[in-house]
Formats: sequence, C-alpha cells, structure tokens
Amino acid sequence: MRSDVRIHPTAEVSAQAEVGAGTSIWHQAQVRKGVRIGQQCIIGKGAYIDFDVQLGSRVKIQNYALVYHGAIVEDGVFIGPRACLTNDKLPRAITPSGALKGTDDWEVGRIVVGYGASIGAGAIVLPGVTIGRFAMVGAGAVVTRDVPDYGLVMGQPARHVGYVCRCGRRLVPVEAGTLWCAVCEERYPLPEAMGEPTCSESRAQTLD
Repeated sequence: MRSDVRIHPTAEVSAQAEVGAGTSIWHQAQVRKGVRIGQQCIIGKGAYIDFDVQLGSRVKIQNYALVYHGAIVEDGVFIGPRACLTNDKLPRAITPSGALKGTDDWEVGRIVVGYGASIGAGAIVLPGVTIGRFAMVGAGAVVTRDVPDYGLVMGQPARHVGYVCRCGRRLVPVEAGTLWCAVCEERYPLPEAMGEPTCSESRAQTLD
C-alpha cells in the first residue's frame, strides 16, 4: 500500500485492492480484493466496498454506504450515508430445490454512476441502472431505471422531476429548450432525449 494513503487502524483493506494517492479510508470501513480506488478519495466510517468494484478519483463514499460487486463509479461521485448500490435483481438465499445459493447461482447486475453525480443519503440503486453525469438522486430514493445527465430524481420508485447544475442547484427553465442556474448563471440546453420532467407538480415548483 502507498505511503501517501491514509487508512485507519480499524479499517479492513485487502492487500489485493489498489488505492490511489491521497485517499483516506476511515474507521471500520471494508475494502475487498480486486477493488480499484482512484486518487484523493474519501471512504467513510463503516462503508463497504465489495470485491472488484471500481471507484474513480475524488470520490466521496459517506458513512455506512454499501457499494456492491458490479458497480463502476466514475470520478467526482458523491455517495451519501447508508446509500446502497445493489447487484441482484432476483435475490434468493436458496435455489428452487432448497439448496443454499453459491457464487454460480446468480447473475451480477451492473451499475454505472457517471462523472460528478450524487446519490443522496439512504438511496437505493437497483442493478442494471446507469446514473448520468452530474445527475442527482434524492435522499431515500429507490432508483429502478436510468437517470439522464444532470437529471434530478426523487421518490420510491424514483421519478425524473427536473435537472440540476454542476453546482447541484436546481435548474430553472427560462425559455424554450434552455435551463438556467440562478447561482452560477450558467445556461444549459434541455436534453432532447428526455424532454421535460415527467412530474407536473415538481415542474410547477421549478417554475415558481
């Protein structure tokens, strides 16, 4: 392990994990074999990073978050406390015959979290989902389908309710096909593939 990596004595980090320069791994976190962690990451207390998970650089994994095998997390991602990235669409402890399931008795599902995206506290992401660049998942959301770049999703199941700026604040529609951040004063073209948010109530709040 590199000398410029900070690992708390109570953390459990596999000797087969790769940890980039400037990364900190805090109390009681577990990082399993085959994990690749980029530079300047923070892995919070009690976080669990399953085997072969890939984390980019400048990623923040907050306390007690769970990132399971099959997840790919790009640079600059925030994963909030007790968030969970799952990997099994059809979870069972046993096979149809009643035997305890083994490693060959299920198919891993992949999750990709794009550059700069944020996943709120307590959110659950189901396998087979891609979360776009700078997207934001609200606290406690259950994400069952893809989230577009800069998309804001909330609820159980999560619904697309708007878009956010790179700074994280909600974007406001100012003219046809254009969104605006009142703080950064940046303008964004409305993504054509997604069109307007699907939740009319949230849309009305955005226009206020």
